[in-house]
Amino acid sequence: MRGAAMSFTAAASGLVVFLLSVSVAQGQDGWGVTYSSTEICAVKGSSVEMRCSYEYPSTLKGSVNTVEKTFWFVEKKDGEYVDVTTESEYAGRVEDRCENNTCTLRIRNLTESDSAEYKFRITTNQPDGKYSGSPGVTLSLTDLSVQVEREDSSRANLKCQSSCDLPDDDYVWYKNRGSTLSGTSSLQVDLSFQDSYSCALKGFEDSPSPSVCVTGRESNTVTYTEGSICAPKGSSVDISCTYSSNDSITSKFWFSPERSHQGQNPSQPEDLSEDSQYAGRVQILETERGRSTLRISDLRDSDSAQYLFTFKTPGFEWRSDLPGTTLTVTALQVQVTIKSYENSNTLAELKCHSSCSPAGVSYVWFHNGEKVTQISTSSFEGWIQPIDRFSCALEGHEAFSSPTVYAPKRPSVSVSVSGGIEEGNSVTLTCSSDANPAAEYKWYKKDRIGLSSYFNEGPQLVFSYIQSSDSARYYCKAENELYRWSISQGFLIDVKYAPRLPSVSVSPSAEINEGSSVTLTCSSDANPAATNTWYKKNGNRNVPLLSERPQLVLSSIQSSDSGQYFCRAKNKLGGSTSENISIVVKYAPKLPSVSVSPSAEIEEGSSVTLTCSSDANPAASYTWYKENEDSPKASGQIFTISDFRAEHSGSYSCGAQNKFGRSNSTFHLSVAAGSRRLLPFVTIPVVLLAVISLSVFMWIRKKRASRDSAEPEERHTEEYATVHFSNNRANPLSFNMRAAQQLGHTEPQTRPEDPAELYSVITKAH
Repeated sequence: MRGAAMSFTAAASGLVVFLLSVSVAQGQDGWGVTYSSTEICAVKGSSVEMRCSYEYPSTLKGSVNTVEKTFWFVEKKDGEYVDVTTESEYAGRVEDRCENNTCTLRIRNLTESDSAEYKFRITTNQPDGKYSGSPGVTLSLTDLSVQVEREDSSRANLKCQSSCDLPDDDYVWYKNRGSTLSGTSSLQVDLSFQDSYSCALKGFEDSPSPSVCVTGRESNTVTYTEGSICAPKGSSVDISCTYSSNDSITSKFWFSPERSHQGQNPSQPEDLSEDSQYAGRVQILETERGRSTLRISDLRDSDSAQYLFTFKTPGFEWRSDLPGTTLTVTALQVQVTIKSYENSNTLAELKCHSSCSPAGVSYVWFHNGEKVTQISTSSFEGWIQPIDRFSCALEGHEAFSSPTVYAPKRPSVSVSVSGGIEEGNSVTLTCSSDANPAAEYKWYKKDRIGLSSYFNEGPQLVFSYIQSSDSARYYCKAENELYRWSISQGFLIDVKYAPRLPSVSVSPSAEINEGSSVTLTCSSDANPAATNTWYKKNGNRNVPLLSERPQLVLSSIQSSDSGQYFCRAKNKLGGSTSENISIVVKYAPKLPSVSVSPSAEIEEGSSVTLTCSSDANPAASYTWYKENEDSPKASGQIFTISDFRAEHSGSYSCGAQNKFGRSNSTFHLSVAAGSRRLLPFVTIPVVLLAVISLSVFMWIRKKRASRDSAEPEERHTEEYATVHFSNNRANPLSFNMRAAQQLGHTEPQTRPEDPAELYSVITKAH
């Protein structure tokens, strides 16, 4: 045993590790790496754990020093530090775990190529913040074998051993590839009839030693040099064994149980040298007595099998069901390690690699299909362009070259969609590119102004419920170890969707005056673009006004246009209705109308109420005037004369006014003697009164016309009324003082051409 201590990790831990030295710490200036052991010996096919703890200074040159990365590495010839978890030969077999400044590297399914010195490295955020623990942990791999020591003719002692010093317990022994025996590294057996034995460490029964045959006849033995062999496709392999017998051997040959001809008894082996599938590829070599070597050249995938040796003597036949040597044929692969990038070129190391690369052979490299004569080693380094293609082979076996490695071709994008690219549907984009090693994919999204951003990764971009916000141009990038900038053409996703809730606006947004131009605009987000229909509410009915246009223009708006409006946006995917918008038109007072109450015959001295009404927005204010009087008689919509007398006769006017204009109505009240009847006979005094009244009316009209020409925004009409007074209250005279002629709509600055006339006579009773 080397070193001061040795320990064995129990099978329950999943590891077979033999620690051959005590832990060692390295450190300086606050940096340090402490390994649990610096030498480890492990059995092929098992697992191993290397553990260390580290420390580092919290500050470096006055700046805060924090760890950015820790990793295990095997130092390269050029001094490069490469994380073993990123190297292809460890793919799927290595795990690095760190917690509280303690890190463990675990390697499974150990192979001969894993034998190396492993070191731990720390890098921090500072330029000088780098440290490697050296020396590291040296890992050695060993095979188990069974050593036979005969005690006498009936008993033998078997010893499970390797180049590493092994513990004495926790072993499993196999007899005739079937029954198992637990025990120590030693096993005593009886030599009654021939049996085969192999050994393994408990918990790692999948990695047993080669089998040895132990018989009562000391001369009859077969021992295989190796229990398993791995060789690259196209290469040659030697499978050897030693054999002995006291009797003369009458025949001997190599065979494979899996290669037995169909229809033959599997227990009757067939000489491989007579198998047509091995014709020209098999040699049997016996360079020394008692040693036979099976050499198979130009290895094929179908050559992966178990190979055994058998011999016969006049009284003995070596049994064919005993285990031999298992051959696994693997293909060559080109492993790519990136050094740096420059523009579209890549500086990389190419290595011709397999899971079991043979030693001492020469390699052939192919560049774009042509043989590279300058390189015969398993690896080389150089600048690689996107169009370059590389493969490798073993010299003399060029027909069994590795798969060609090359950069990704320009990727293409395809779409899969159910029911069209409409909102709510599922849409899948797929990126594909011809590449070896297989490409990895990243997706990018380009917005409407042309800016690109990383979106997702993977060969497929899935929108399980696509939204309008997903509308954009998408493209993918395919990259592998040889090239990282192969970009597809953009693929436009234009999501169709029904109109959103329309918004409505009015211009001008300030006060709307009668006669002005008003524009209502309907806006709705939709794809494809929506058609618009405007409606005006009319009670319980919605009256359509305009279709397929976003704007409704009222070029000369009228008071009758006031009301509630809304629009409906519609495309082939659906429709949506806006909220109501209210239009309120402001306008000057319309021509006032005047009413008298009571409307029957009124007795002299009674109360008379005059009411003036005008349509206006905002509401009009009212003022009452009597002819030839400068001061207004009253203000407000109602004017009451509580004790009507003859002197109250005359011309009255009602003026309605708001900030947009003014409109007047003029009427006459007069007193006449008459009877109690509603329509008295016309007498000379009555005719004379009528003539006088008409003259007064014409004079007033002329005067009013002169005044109205100076006030263009005022509307004016005159009404004539004769109020009859009667002592007979049973015969009322019913009438309503209304304009005799209703004038049409006029602008605020237009004066009616002909006033309406209303006559009412106030009659004094006899």
